[in-house]
Amino acid sequence: REKTKRGALDEASNPVPRHRPNLFETKTKTPSDRRRDEKRVETMSSTLPPLIPRIDAILVLDGDGNRLAGKYYGDFLTSVTSSSARAVAASSDQKSSGSSVEDLRSAFERQLQAKVQGIAARPDAAEVVSVMGRTCVFCGGTSAAQGGPASGGDVRVVHVGPASESELVLAHLCEGVYDALSHLMGGQTDRTMVLDNLELVFLLIDEHCDGGLILEVDGSKLASSVLLRDEEQAAAEAAAQAAMGGGAAGGMPQP
Repeated sequence: REKTKRGALDEASNPVPRHRPNLFETKTKTPSDRRRDEKRVETMSSTLPPLIPRIDAILVLDGDGNRLAGKYYGDFLTSVTSSSARAVAASSDQKSSGSSVEDLRSAFERQLQAKVQGIAARPDAAEVVSVMGRTCVFCGGTSAAQGGPASGGDVRVVHVGPASESELVLAHLCEGVYDALSHLMGGQTDRTMVLDNLELVFLLIDEHCDGGLILEVDGSKLASSVLLRDEEQAAAEAAAQAAMGGGAAGGMPQP
């Protein structure tokens, strides 16, 4: 009994050290662990919605559906081998292999015009249509019932986005660009006014969107940025012309 008690006392006074896990110890991952982590990240990125809205195209069309200005982004009708090009070719009875990108874009815009023809959308209330699986939101246009434009002209501003994009978000973007266009055109958003100021229209598109990602939505800020860039370009061109003129004058022989 005395030996047993002494042994218990010795163990209590000098406990056997046990291995405690190190929280800062890094575990070496095997290739299978890395592949599992990569698949988990890919699944999360595919299921989570993007924080910044993306668009496939911005179009400025006249009353007949002719494109006055616009840009396509991403893989939407930017190559004849893309899935969108094959879908447009199939729906318009064209062959994507024998058609150019411009032909496919024209076919898409014709189908878009068939959907929006006779509908006039107010600047603050964009209309939504679906064309070839894409969500198209537009402002402006001429109403068949009223026989006149919605406000100021017959030009339509169209935002094309994927089917998964929110219609309310696309409508907000379209209304902002149409508001900026109306400011830049002095309230007259008709074909002639837009064609006379195409440089401002393309600057507006660039200020609003870059590669399909939205940069600015507010109409007044967009218009101010476009006018500022236009003034800077005009000043740079004037300075370049002055420098060229000065160099030519300085190079002339003195009599």
